[in-house]
Amino acid sequence: MKRRQSVSRFEKNIAAEKAKLEAQVAELKPGPERDALLKKMSQLETALHVNEWLSSPGLQPPRPA
Repeated sequence: MKRRQSVSRFEKNIAAEKAKLEAQVAELKPGPERDALLKKMSQLETALHVNEWLSSPGLQPPRPA
């Protein structure tokens, strides 16, 4: 799959937030706070994948019936 060359502001913000959370997770011991941060990181990764899918040139609008 081809990746777009330009990176959107949205993608930059998500990547920055994910990096910040990764640093926080590295300092925490296993527990509920760490689990919550890992869940948030997973959600950010999902957001990036959905954004990539929605921005792909192959995505076509629905055809009228």
